[in-house]
Amino acid sequence: MVLPHDLLSIGELAERARVSVKAVRFYSDQGLLPEAGRSGGGHRRYAPQALERLRLIRSLRALDVPLPEVARVVAEETAEDGAGEGFDEGLEAVVARQLDSLGAEIAALRWREAALRLLHEAAPVERAELLRLVGALGTPPSTETLVRYWRGLLPVRLPARLVAAIVEAAVPSLPEQPSPAHVLAFARLHELTAAVNNACLADHRPSPPRPDMLYDGLREAYDLATPALLAGRDPAAGEALDCFVAAHARAHDRHDTPDYRRELGRDLAVGDHPAMRRYWALAGELTPAPTLGAANTWLSSALAAQLATN
Repeated sequence: MVLPHDLLSIGELAERARVSVKAVRFYSDQGLLPEAGRSGGGHRRYAPQALERLRLIRSLRALDVPLPEVARVVAEETAEDGAGEGFDEGLEAVVARQLDSLGAEIAALRWREAALRLLHEAAPVERAELLRLVGALGTPPSTETLVRYWRGLLPVRLPARLVAAIVEAAVPSLPEQPSPAHVLAFARLHELTAAVNNACLADHRPSPPRPDMLYDGLREAYDLATPALLAGRDPAAGEALDCFVAAHARAHDRHDTPDYRRELGRDLAVGDHPAMRRYWALAGELTPAPTLGAANTWLSSALAAQLATN
């Protein structure tokens, strides 16, 4: 078989593409860079078009695109001759996936840096305990333990839509730029929720006759109270408090009366659990927005203040 005179040797191709001969041989063996033939001595020969193919492969690998993804782009480039819509869409999808992967790596590195700074800046006597707390987390950590905690704490008969909404609001998102203080707050939050067993959750699970009425109403009351919290206003009577009391009343088939408000005030005063106070304090360190716990405390305090003046 007589080969065309314009074929490139493996060395010539490698030199023009500015890669090593070893790399060209590897991409050929992976099926990414087909040979045009072999010389009489068995040496690889490549068509001139292989140069652009190799440059494409080199560019993708320089961006750390995995070989399977490179193969997809190359296949589209071959099918569309490098200029078709399918090639562009395939390349866009690969780039998007690579961005997602890189974002996850950066998030993990930021969290690891903050965790190391926490240990580095701690007093020597504190490091062993901090290492135990931080070491129980992943990098970056998962909020799954907190999600399980809330799913176990919420009433069993609560509609799925409300469970999802409450869990989303109650579980704080991890900061994009975590500080050592953020790492410590989340580590303690993880420890707090991981230590609670199902029996304990069941014992403290609210069980109003109509839980959907309670949590739907509380969500509305918390939304109404949020502007006052953001403005730093003291707890006071108003639409938010009325909505808060009405939610509790409807959930127990009661009416919002002065007697019921006094009864609710007593129940809220004795029902405040130290572990829940701790949860919301730690969650508040992770998010700049008012937590559900902060809104509930503001409204409970507003009720207490109203009752104190009557």
